[in-house]
Amino acid sequence: MPSSTFRRRHQLLLVSGSLLGLSACGGGGDVALPTLSPATAATLQSCAGLASKAALANTSLTSATLVPSGGLTVTGVTTPMPEHCLVKGEMNRRTSAVDGKSYAIGFEMRLPTAWNGRYFYQANGGIDGTVVTATGSTGGGAPVSNALQMGFAVLSSDAGHAGPPWWGIDPQARLDYGYQAVGSLTPMAKALIKAAYGKAPDRSYFGGCSNGGRHALVAAARYGDQYDGILAGAPGFHLPKAATAQLWKVQQYASLATATLTSGSDAGQPDLSTAVTADEFKLLGRQVTAKCDALDGVSDGIVSDVRACQTTFNLKTDVPSCTGGRDGTCLTGAQKDVLGRIFGGARNSKGEATYAPFYHDPGVAGADYAFWHLSNSTQRDPGAVAFIFTSPPSTQAAFTATTGLQYALKFSLDTDYPKIFATDAMYKESGWSFMTPPDETQLSTLKNRGAKLLVYHGTADPVFSAADTASWYEALQSANGGNAAQFARYFEVPGMNHCANGPATDQFDMLSKLVAWVEGGQAPERVVATARGSGASVVNAELPAGWSAARTRPLCPYPKVARYNGTGDVESAASFSCQ
Repeated sequence: MPSSTFRRRHQLLLVSGSLLGLSACGGGGDVALPTLSPATAATLQSCAGLASKAALANTSLTSATLVPSGGLTVTGVTTPMPEHCLVKGEMNRRTSAVDGKSYAIGFEMRLPTAWNGRYFYQANGGIDGTVVTATGSTGGGAPVSNALQMGFAVLSSDAGHAGPPWWGIDPQARLDYGYQAVGSLTPMAKALIKAAYGKAPDRSYFGGCSNGGRHALVAAARYGDQYDGILAGAPGFHLPKAATAQLWKVQQYASLATATLTSGSDAGQPDLSTAVTADEFKLLGRQVTAKCDALDGVSDGIVSDVRACQTTFNLKTDVPSCTGGRDGTCLTGAQKDVLGRIFGGARNSKGEATYAPFYHDPGVAGADYAFWHLSNSTQRDPGAVAFIFTSPPSTQAAFTATTGLQYALKFSLDTDYPKIFATDAMYKESGWSFMTPPDETQLSTLKNRGAKLLVYHGTADPVFSAADTASWYEALQSANGGNAAQFARYFEVPGMNHCANGPATDQFDMLSKLVAWVEGGQAPERVVATARGSGASVVNAELPAGWSAARTRPLCPYPKVARYNGTGDVESAASFSCQ
């Protein structure tokens, strides 16, 4: 996308967002929506006999074990947890008529002895495939609490498959991954909770980040009658498009590579790590900061007004151009051209956009940014595209005969990209159909019954565009007469990469805010986020040296941004207002 076109698009986004924000703050004839009653607590009746007591359709409970209160270690972090019953099982065991393999929807539920009356569906990331520990994230990087600790009954599942993406050959496994596992697990989980506590959950919540955020927005559209509060982080709700854009990025970076790989199956192929180095990404981040930092009223290393930055920062003129060799203090003309195309969004040979543009943001300096562009794009995305999102899928023999890098280099947005929308006699739903909400701005079922939706997204997300999420929210506003903020709010997290990390205040609790909105009518006007400096449970090594270890900032409902009040400690959220 040419720089001028990118600017015009974001100027329109800025103006329309401001107008929509005005109508969302009280204009446009608001109609009061219901406030749901608070959940009431209950006590676990029995754990030991639960597996035999609960008679659930198409479900096998393999164990029910009482876990004493104490530290529970998840991804290397130990957190104190309440006493709870760990239930493991599976649903819908079957043998595929397509690949002859056995499939089931594996799950675990953790049911606290002292229950707060709420259920939380933990939607997991990536391509699922593993039943991860059911604790329920509240949002952001290394949050200080989780749903289980708060007293929720929490479910986690593998979405109906395991192992490498060859399972995408099975049509039902695709549908389970896309949305049908949620449809099967939801009534089962509620029935199991009723068997455990003597009553069904008073309130049901759904949350996840990345693919989990996609699951969340799909649930908002498909299962709005089943969930009272939905929390969607970095939502990959256009995941098939984003994954194909990742393959296109490989081709862009390959054109810049200054060396080839010397060993392994990819020997002789472009070494993507030489296209843009870590120092060059950091240079880009510094230049964005220098140009845009003060747009929110203070120079503090955070670009809160990211949309204004898109019309202020110019990649061509605001980053030094190399006149000699590359030494990390400049970018070549070719690098600027390629990065300009990447920020502008993937396009086919006709110039037609196939995915959204990305924000210029200081978080491009984060290691997560380069990892998604230069590594995950050749390790994760090729298999997902080849087997899950395109119809018909690849064969295992054909895919394993090449490598992820080689698959990405040969992928065509002209001839291969259309396959994400294709169907045939065996694959009757396209990858686009089963992965995305059926109508992403039609959330009337959720809205009219008083349920609520919170969405958050890092503005430096390298794989799922925060600008894409902003465009979705503006469309949601338009579809609801400018009053979508009555039931759905979107919060951008400046500097944050994919779900966490980057130069950002990326530790926050959206779940408590969601519960207060659903059950108390307290719409979130700001969410305080904290930097993960020294003393945090997981330290964010990418925090700038000048920041306080516990810097706080308000996250603001779109299109508002955090602006400095003119006085006060720049390390404190109290010195900033959402405007």
